[in-house]
Amino acid sequence: MRVYATVCGMSGFTELGIDGGLAGKLAALGITEPTPVQKKVIPEILAGKDVIFQSATGSGKTFAFLLPLLQKIQAEPNPTKAVRLVIVSPTFELASQLKQAAASVTDLKCGLFIGGAPLKRQIDALKERPAIVVGTVSRLLELCRLKKLKIENAAAVVLDEADRLASKEIRDECQELLDLFGQNVQAIACSATITKKTQDFLTAVRPAAEFETILLPLEDVLREKIEHWAFFAERRDKIDFVRSLLRAMQPKKALVFTSRADQVENIYQKLKFKKIDCAALTAKIKNQERQAVLAHFKSGKCPVLITSDLSSRGLDIPDIDCVIQCDFPPDEDFFVHRSGRTARAGKNGVNIVVGDEWELRKLAALEKKLKIIVHPKALYKGKICDPAQASLE
Repeated sequence: MRVYATVCGMSGFTELGIDGGLAGKLAALGITEPTPVQKKVIPEILAGKDVIFQSATGSGKTFAFLLPLLQKIQAEPNPTKAVRLVIVSPTFELASQLKQAAASVTDLKCGLFIGGAPLKRQIDALKERPAIVVGTVSRLLELCRLKKLKIENAAAVVLDEADRLASKEIRDECQELLDLFGQNVQAIACSATITKKTQDFLTAVRPAAEFETILLPLEDVLREKIEHWAFFAERRDKIDFVRSLLRAMQPKKALVFTSRADQVENIYQKLKFKKIDCAALTAKIKNQERQAVLAHFKSGKCPVLITSDLSSRGLDIPDIDCVIQCDFPPDEDFFVHRSGRTARAGKNGVNIVVGDEWELRKLAALEKKLKIIVHPKALYKGKICDPAQASLE
């Protein structure tokens, strides 16, 4: 019986308190054993605690909060078909992925509510009475203001990528949304990086909550699964350098980041002109087009996707070979999130920083702080090599 349960993927999760129905649906997805973060977080959420948790990208955070919360709301009667679970995301892409994850393990109706999509269509979707609502802050808040989204009967609220939700750009909207929930609503927050600033924000907007804080080391994936490379290039030469780098690497899937949103289109046009098969993800394109671009990249039909830090949060795309950072990010959290788009689900990957002298000095300081090893690299005659080898030849 023990062997049968293990094969069906039911032993590890049921030992944590997850019922056989949910564990069986996970097994159908090929998920048979809980990850370290799931082992720590699931029992705490099942016990009804408010939880803040940090875990590396690709470590299983989504199911760590989804499984116990779905189990709880599935077990409770809901005769009025009220919204029972609200999941808040900082980006369109992450919200869409969260909705798909929920739909993969529950038959409860789940609705997606994101900016860029027609408001009327989303109001109509609320008439179908979803038990689970997933969306971006601005759109959820707008629907609440219009009194179309009613959350007074919600049992739990989740802030995914909580550090981004607590950032100055959307902090006020996030606070206004959270203020609409009763203080007895179970609150969960998670991210790959939970800073003290984020913790202070959460405790300020949820003063009645007694958060259980679980911080798993964030550097393990960075150190053990990701190989870090650094290339020198002057700012004016970076796009040409990235073109040469892509030619040399021939990646199946590469994600190219720039800090400046207005540079995405520029990089895209120049790479496209040089016959690099690539696509661009910007904040300006409509949601339907965004989804089409992502689908094209996920399928492997387009090997290179260029984007800004707006999309570095929550992109869960399998089998990304490498991340190329065209510039040094504004802070270490962005570095961690950019890097974490590769080496997901236990796989290995390469994180590449293309920097000028000042940026590479900043990278050296971050290397010490994060306790990672950055390997200097050079391009010589269309091949990647050590700088010393290139200078000798």
